[in-house]
Amino acid sequence: MKNVPNILTVSRIVMVIVFVIMATLAEPAYFNNSPDRMYQIRWIAYILVILAGLTDLLDGYLARKFDIVSDFGALMDPLADKIFVTGTMLIAIEYKLMPAFIAVLVLCREFMVTGLRTLAAKKQIVISADRWGKLKTALQMVMLAIAGFAWVMDGGVAYLHDAKWFGVRIWYIWLAYLWSIVLVTVLSGAGYFFRYRALYLPESDTGKGK
Repeated sequence: MKNVPNILTVSRIVMVIVFVIMATLAEPAYFNNSPDRMYQIRWIAYILVILAGLTDLLDGYLARKFDIVSDFGALMDPLADKIFVTGTMLIAIEYKLMPAFIAVLVLCREFMVTGLRTLAAKKQIVISADRWGKLKTALQMVMLAIAGFAWVMDGGVAYLHDAKWFGVRIWYIWLAYLWSIVLVTVLSGAGYFFRYRALYLPESDTGKGK
C-alpha cells in the first residue's frame, strides 16, 4: 500500500506524456483519409488525461488516509502536477483553446510556488495546499475537461469561437472563465508568498524584527 501513491504519481507523468503525443498527432494533417480514426485517438487521449487528473486526487487521498509519506513522493508529486498542467495547457494553446498569455500567468504561479515550497523544505517547513489552492486546482480541472471535450468534438476552435449561448458567443464566456482561473491562481499564489514571507525576507521586513 505504501507504494501505491508513488505508482499513481509516476503513472500520471506517463499518461500526460502519452496524451501530449497523441494530441499532437490527432489532427487532420495526419488523418486526411480517416477522420474516424482521428476522433478515436482524440477520445482515447481525452480519457487518458482525465484519468491522469484523477490520479492526482487519488494519490493525495491515499497518502493522507494511510499517512504515507516518502521522499520520492515529496519530490515527484509536485513535479507530476507541473508536468500535467504544462502539458495540457500547451496542447490547449496549440489548438487555440486559450490565449498563450493566460497559460504563462498560470504556469508562472505554479513554478513560483514550487520554488517557495523548495525553500521551505530546506528549512523543514511544509507548505500544504490551502482552500484557494484547492479551488484553483478544481477550476483548472473543469477548464481542462471543457476544453478537452470541445477539442474532441471539432478541434475546439470552431465551437468555442463561433457558437452562441443565449445570443452570446461562447468564446467570451470561455475567456471570462479563464480569467476567473487566472484571478484565483494569482491570489492563491500571492497568499502563499504573504503568509510565508519570513522564508525569504529579513525579519525587519516581516514585522518580526526589532
